Amino acid sequence: MSKLCTACSTSYEDDPGISHCKICEDERQFVPVKGQQWLAFSALRATHQNKWQQHLKGLFSLQTVPSFAINQHAFLLQSAQGNILWDCIANLDDATESLIHALGGIDAIAISHPHYYSTMQDWAAAFDAPIYLHEDDQEWIMRQSPHIHLWQGDELDLMPDVTLLRLGGHFKGGCVLHWSQHDGVLLSGDVVQVTPGANSVSFMWSYPNMLPLSAATVNTLIHRLDKVTFSQIYGAFAGREMTQQAQSIVKQAAERYIRCLQ
Repeated sequence: MSKLCTACSTSYEDDPGISHCKICEDERQFVPVKGQQWLAFSALRATHQNKWQQHLKGLFSLQTVPSFAINQHAFLLQSAQGNILWDCIANLDDATESLIHALGGIDAIAISHPHYYSTMQDWAAAFDAPIYLHEDDQEWIMRQSPHIHLWQGDELDLMPDVTLLRLGGHFKGGCVLHWSQHDGVLLSGDVVQVTPGANSVSFMWSYPNMLPLSAATVNTLIHRLDKVTFSQIYGAFAGREMTQQAQSIVKQAAERYIRCLQ
């Protein structure tokens, strides 16, 4: 059994001795004014459900309603060699399990950074899928699982047309996913954060606490993105997406960000 932090949805063992959320107590997140609160995984399943949206052929997002914790959405990407769950949401209900099995299951799980680890252990167990996390962020794994695989370096090929890129920034091991189909698609989590107007991006060390990254860090991040080509970018939240000229927009936004810091 597990319990969830209601502020960030990180999953912990249901142990009364665990009363603090390490993720929320880190300066990149926050403990709510009302204090740390917990919810049983089974209670979330009883009160919430997931809605689905198809963005492209082979690309679906799923998001929990009513909203829960950070309220990010996850993606199910259908590659010719297998299905990938990108990022994670806390709720894994019966309908979601049935739909994913009907779509071919999950062959790999990859997560951008620790704020979206959520209930990854339960998803991996349900679909017998490996979880790929960057080794630099291993201290933020709050529940161990035999499905977790730590990877090193700046690139990992999950499938022939799907690559993980470590960009750093928000977290040292912060990653994005590149899919070479559809003229290049970038799933960015909030390592590269699509802004509310869906016409630009930004980069932060802490979004809720409004702590920026350095110019040098953003410059390194952008140079690492030069390894791939993409025309579309899909961020961590519903409606945060750009479906054309995304790569040039990201570069322009990074240049503007660095100018502001200077």
